[in-house]
Amino acid sequence: MTRLTEYSHGAGCACKLSPADLRTVLGLVRGLDAPADPDLLVGFDTADDAAVYRLRDDLAIVVTTDFFTPIVDDPYDWGRIAATNALSDVYAMGGAPLLALNLVAWPREGLPFDLLARVLEGGHEVVRSAGAMVGGGHSIDDAEPKFGLAVVGTVDPERVLTNRTARTGDVLVLTKPIGLGVISTAVKRDEAPGALVDEAIRVMTTLNADARDAALAMGDAVHAATDVTGFGLLGHLREMLVASGVAATVDARSVPVIDGVRELIQCGMVAGGTQRNHAFVSESVDWNGLEPDEQLLLADAQTSGGLLLAVAPDAADDLVRALTERGALAAAVVAEIHAGSPGSMRVIG
Repeated sequence: MTRLTEYSHGAGCACKLSPADLRTVLGLVRGLDAPADPDLLVGFDTADDAAVYRLRDDLAIVVTTDFFTPIVDDPYDWGRIAATNALSDVYAMGGAPLLALNLVAWPREGLPFDLLARVLEGGHEVVRSAGAMVGGGHSIDDAEPKFGLAVVGTVDPERVLTNRTARTGDVLVLTKPIGLGVISTAVKRDEAPGALVDEAIRVMTTLNADARDAALAMGDAVHAATDVTGFGLLGHLREMLVASGVAATVDARSVPVIDGVRELIQCGMVAGGTQRNHAFVSESVDWNGLEPDEQLLLADAQTSGGLLLAVAPDAADDLVRALTERGALAAAVVAEIHAGSPGSMRVIG
């Protein structure tokens, strides 16, 4: 059997450039001031999950893209995970996926094309289950296989969820357990128990559509949202806090974690991306004596993680109930927002 993860030159998870790396790159590029078009409702200035552009008073489009190297060995599952991950950005903005394009890099001399066919089938199944369609794509010859999607969705301009509107007093609710980066790293090192891999695949292929529906059902009570992916829970929370000009206290004891992940961390299954995340967020975090393994878990680089929703405190129970009724994989209150230096976090636990 071909082990697709052996063709992944990275650390075994869908890690992006770190926030520090991105800040460095943007500092070297000229002419990237935020566009002045008033119909660009969300651009790159607040590190949000997708761009949103208003077409008319009652319709805006959500545009995003994401792709990565293999994190599991089954090509069909890799396709499903990558597609679910790419669609997640649309849900994080409160939108509905409409159209997707495949993005493929494939070593034509290294891997058989029947494996690629299975990757595309997995991606297509997820896009179809989301009520969208695959309309084409683009491929290149590359020594390292990569797959993902460019996605267009739709959203009501008055119902857009962003990461910049969290408020003092809000509580933060997480809709999937964390630990996916740890498991992906163990898969790459051939150290992951089969049952744990199956659970990780289940989590990574669960669409965030129901979580979006629960958030929108709260009306104006949900103030901000983001999805938790390559920067980890604290990395994406920090982006929300900086964009919103607030701080937060995180209860590490309340953060849902996939069973078996802590044991893998103790065995050293920590990706390079997670270590970079930890180093970056530590500049803004008072760890308050939290054990190093628990710190790494909160910085663990996720793939296709859940939504992180900032909700008014008096509506938090209703949001948790709505998530539970819709079958969300988690519905945990994990943090509270308060005044403070923008982006700063204190962890208790």
